[in-house]
Amino acid sequence: MCRVAGLAECLDAWDMLARQCAEPNPFYESWYLRPSLECLGAGRSVRLLCVEAGGRLIGLLPLVHQRRYYGRPIPNLSNWVHDNCFLGVPMIAAGMERLFWRALLDWADAHCGAAVFLHLRAMPLASPVTDALIEACGEQDREIALVHREERALLRSDLSPGAYFDAALSGKKRKELRRQAARLGELGDLRFIRQRDAEGISPWCEAFLGLEQSGWKGRAGSALLCATETAALFRRTVAGAARRDKLERLTLTLNGHPIAMLASFLAPPGAFSFKTAYDEDYARFSPGVLLQRENLAMLEDPDIAWTDSCAAADHPMIDHIWRERRAIGRFSVAIGGSIRQRLFHMLAARERKADPGGYIS
Repeated sequence: MCRVAGLAECLDAWDMLARQCAEPNPFYESWYLRPSLECLGAGRSVRLLCVEAGGRLIGLLPLVHQRRYYGRPIPNLSNWVHDNCFLGVPMIAAGMERLFWRALLDWADAHCGAAVFLHLRAMPLASPVTDALIEACGEQDREIALVHREERALLRSDLSPGAYFDAALSGKKRKELRRQAARLGELGDLRFIRQRDAEGISPWCEAFLGLEQSGWKGRAGSALLCATETAALFRRTVAGAARRDKLERLTLTLNGHPIAMLASFLAPPGAFSFKTAYDEDYARFSPGVLLQRENLAMLEDPDIAWTDSCAAADHPMIDHIWRERRAIGRFSVAIGGSIRQRLFHMLAARERKADPGGYIS
């Protein structure tokens, strides 16, 4: 059964689903998605679509009808992905992937409204969930197109943190970082603090928001503190993750004051780097890079097999430290009746012409 549900009515089942997911996605867990909807979802008519089988919640995805498609007036039905949501893969119980997609596609056929197609953003390309989507479309002779693909930094290795760091950076660069760390240490007491509990979470959040605001993001108007909605989202989601043992905080302090900070979400077997900030007054010492060197300790966590940077493709800093890559893409899928599907075929053909490697079937 596929139905639209309210935020509160499926909370317990939602949290249970998060522990059974075929592909972890902290951005669609209750402690992140509920604040997202309450802080950022006003006026967007986001629907929480739930798929159930045998009285059990087996899948969940927020959907929204959009009037435009990347600047063009083409209505579409899309998974809801806001600017601080870095993965759009549905939460689906392991083993139920194809059943979920069949139910969702049937629902989309019947409730497409003005939408010409279903558009799925920020999807991992190497995933049982994505494989099941392609298989479900093949079973139904339903057209699907991969319309965008990019790669972002991923941390995944059997090496120790030290060995990984030595392999990732040249001897010259490692020597320079050691020199910078030594010079920074000459200014006072330099410490790395790692926390996975909720102790002091509120002042930590305020320190992070202030640190980010003080840098280039604040000057550009893109810092979380530049809008009450995004600041509230950060405070609520980071605190919510901490209360559920799903947060790691890493802080570099100088004389007790934070000069570099990182918040990562834990969703075994994966982890997700959510937000990082550093004090630009100390930029000559590369505090952000020093923090990421310390963050390689994630490789020693037996519950974490990989960490998604959630960074933009070709990121100037993390791409030079993390050597693995995670492919992320956008899919467009035919829905509705024959006329709508023919229209989609023409649109997909145009995108296929622009990117011949993206077409699937």
